[in-house]
Amino acid sequence: MKPDPLRSLLKNRRAAIEPETHGLTRPTGQGRRAAGLSQHQVDQLTDRAINTYQRLESGNYPNPPLDYLRDIAHLFGMNEHEWIALHRYARGEDPPGPLNPESGYHVAGAWRHAVTGMTEMAYLTDASWNVLVANELCAGLFPRGDVPDNTMRWMLLNREARHVLTDWDTAWAPLVLPQLRVALATREDDTLRAIERDVLNDPDTCRLYAEKGVYVHPDGDQRPLHHTLLGPGWVTMCSAEPDGSPGARLMVLLFHPGPRQPRPRTSLRA
Repeated sequence: MKPDPLRSLLKNRRAAIEPETHGLTRPTGQGRRAAGLSQHQVDQLTDRAINTYQRLESGNYPNPPLDYLRDIAHLFGMNEHEWIALHRYARGEDPPGPLNPESGYHVAGAWRHAVTGMTEMAYLTDASWNVLVANELCAGLFPRGDVPDNTMRWMLLNREARHVLTDWDTAWAPLVLPQLRVALATREDDTLRAIERDVLNDPDTCRLYAEKGVYVHPDGDQRPLHHTLLGPGWVTMCSAEPDGSPGARLMVLLFHPGPRQPRPRTSLRA
């Protein structure tokens, strides 16, 4: 726990909440004149014992429960950046999921220009793997030049994908299916739940899904690929997440035509 930044974050957000908006009154006469909710009022509104919040704000509450931090974040109207900071300061770790269930389903519009301006195949999806934007180079990867509406569904259930994604049953599906499982473990998503149902009804994906791999992300992977326009080759995958949209993802695909040339995994370091 980091008490000083935690205290600063909580005091500033608490001061911005008017008691009257929650049916409470500001103390009058002798006593407290500070802006915003009192610490005691926070305990009232979160239905916690007296001094629970005082312990949190002062840094004397090691490893506070996740549900309590979520209650505080909702009460204080925190955004996703503040939610991550609160979790890191109070528990020394990232939160297990977004604060707002809608986070990850909308991304800042500037990303359209960023993606379409890239000189490698690139696309951006929301938390359901729905494609928000893809550049023209990416469109050339797919048969007929049509970028699929949902990349998760396409990779797992589209028959054409099993030709484009070379060695689909060993190099692709076993690594994509765990991502579906992890996503559903962190949020309830109707689109992904529907994909899971279809996966379970498909004999090939159902068998692979039952193996319960723990693969989480493809960043840095090299996989075989049959590009619709460029023919067989390999693709190196780069993935990233927009900071303001947990669950959304940017994918950049670096295509290498011809037989695979082993490329050592390298890292950038200042």
